Amino acid sequence: MARLGILSLDTAFPRIAGDVGCAESYPFPCDIEIVAGADSPDIVRDRAPAPALLDRFAHAARALEGRGATAIVSTCGFLVSAQARIAAEVTVPVMLSSLSLCPVIRATCPGRIGILTASRGALGPGALAAAGIAPQEVAIAGLEHDAIFAGTFLAARTAQATGIDRAAMERTVVAAARDLVAGNPDLGAILLECGNLPPYAEAIRAATGLPVFHLVDAAHWLVRAAADRRPALSPGAGHA
Repeated sequence: MARLGILSLDTAFPRIAGDVGCAESYPFPCDIEIVAGADSPDIVRDRAPAPALLDRFAHAARALEGRGATAIVSTCGFLVSAQARIAAEVTVPVMLSSLSLCPVIRATCPGRIGILTASRGALGPGALAAAGIAPQEVAIAGLEHDAIFAGTFLAARTAQATGIDRAAMERTVVAAARDLVAGNPDLGAILLECGNLPPYAEAIRAATGLPVFHLVDAAHWLVRAAADRRPALSPGAGHA
């Protein structure tokens, strides 16, 4: 049976419906593995996690596959820097970051891609290169300077807000998206890097009129693609 494995950062804030790390975001079973010690400040940066922490992510991915996950995602787009390592640890499809969707968006939508990220400062050359993104192809806006967003999602676990004012967060995120589009009229689509942003995707679409891509939608695609994994056909089998 199809089952989504989710590698989750070790956080204190609630994950509401629509968040990559919330089981209510999906119509199929989910297995959420919290990676101990994976605090937001240790992951939201322009390089892979520290080796010991990266090993814990690898172990967690293997555990998810061992428990029946047919595809694996993560709650933080900055784990794109760990994509190659984690994908090599398991035999099921892995997409740790929505940033991996950029080639698909580039091929299907006109104009540049606007990326709304948790941290513009952290989304640098390393993360972009790991996702196969050329800097000139994108315009990037970050939410790290917004007190509501940063205090909830970017602070250390012990300092994170333990509640979310959904309406206030939506206003914050939509305003950032509007500013991104206003400053870059050549955008053809918006990509939400952060796994906490998909709850506001519909509001962003309504406010900007642009297609909005995120990892929750990609997770549906991955799980559907891998739902009925079977042994490989023998040569010649299945051909008329």
